Amino acid sequence: MKKVIIIGGGAAGMAAAVFAAEAGLTVELFEKNEKLGKKLYITGKGRCNFTNVCTPDEFLENVVSNPKFMYSSISRFTSRDAVALFERLGLRTKTERGRRAFPASDHSSDVIKVLAGRMKTLGVKARLNTEIRECPMPDENTAVIVATGGLSYPSTGSTGDGYRFAERTGHRVSKTFPALVPLITKEGFIPEMQGLSLKNVRLTFKKGKKKLFSEFGELLFTHCGISGPLALSASSFLTRILSEEELTAELDLKPALQDEQIRARLLREKESSPERSFKNMMGALLPSKMVPVFVKQTGIDPDRKAKSLDGGWLDKTAGLLRSFRFTVTAAAPYTEAVITQGGVSVKDIDPKTMESRVIPGLYFAGEVLDVDALTGGYNLQIAWSTAFAAASAIAEK
Repeated sequence: MKKVIIIGGGAAGMAAAVFAAEAGLTVELFEKNEKLGKKLYITGKGRCNFTNVCTPDEFLENVVSNPKFMYSSISRFTSRDAVALFERLGLRTKTERGRRAFPASDHSSDVIKVLAGRMKTLGVKARLNTEIRECPMPDENTAVIVATGGLSYPSTGSTGDGYRFAERTGHRVSKTFPALVPLITKEGFIPEMQGLSLKNVRLTFKKGKKKLFSEFGELLFTHCGISGPLALSASSFLTRILSEEELTAELDLKPALQDEQIRARLLREKESSPERSFKNMMGALLPSKMVPVFVKQTGIDPDRKAKSLDGGWLDKTAGLLRSFRFTVTAAAPYTEAVITQGGVSVKDIDPKTMESRVIPGLYFAGEVLDVDALTGGYNLQIAWSTAFAAASAIAEK
């Protein structure tokens, strides 16, 4: 094969173009938008966390859907290879907390710039403002890579084209859901805390006695629910379930303390300032924006003086600090999702080459596949690794 047609000019498409052209292949890329990397531009709030500098085994631990499928491609093109690639293309990089790699400039546009620049140098023909409505079929001289992305952030052109191409050519497509997405809650008291960010808390979801998700980290309350790292991670495990039923969330506000330590702290607060109101007493333990909501949930008069607290106040307050509950009704829509869960079934794709098992010469790379991971640069690494696998396989033929 001498020519490669790539559909999609996002992360996977641009990377595949570079890899294929560097291998000496003629590459033509089609992008429906007016510019390349439109979704990449807004990734990581415009900073572009382009990979996570971890081992392949650690990478696979952070893949939510079909991690085994990624074993071969991540072994051949690791996160360290991704860093080396961008450094070679002229991008200065840096690694921050959690091993997250970013361009040193903190500008996602620089990631796009070096990829687009390399494509131009290599003679890749990038056809912008060109929408492909039917998937071109490969032949003995031409291979096709579908790198159209998923459904997340549809304003960037991610409208599920690749799924339609796959279905029309006889491939199975797993049901899709928004993932790494904020969660919508039922109770009216959640919006009262809009903008409040809690650090070092534990968020747990259970279905009956079965624990579905439990993780320690940071949570943000929004006008309609919860967001932040904890909520986004939880969504990757729960959106399928939330599409069918509501779930109860439990927030442990003091996960570093044992039950007896919480009770002792509450008693100290009561005894140290007996004339203080209950709401002011709780202000010593919680962010001010949360105090009115928390106090209301205890059922205790906010103006009641500490010295007059009796009965079950200690059990109620300690229990609520350990388990502040609310109901999650759904995931937010694709317009707010970082990635799409579901997609082209990996059962129809060779994990070593990303070649279709249905149509030889047809390849899939990036978010269009039924593979997704947690936040931290892992999803872009999926794009780089699958693009490398596809381009390398075509070149080797």
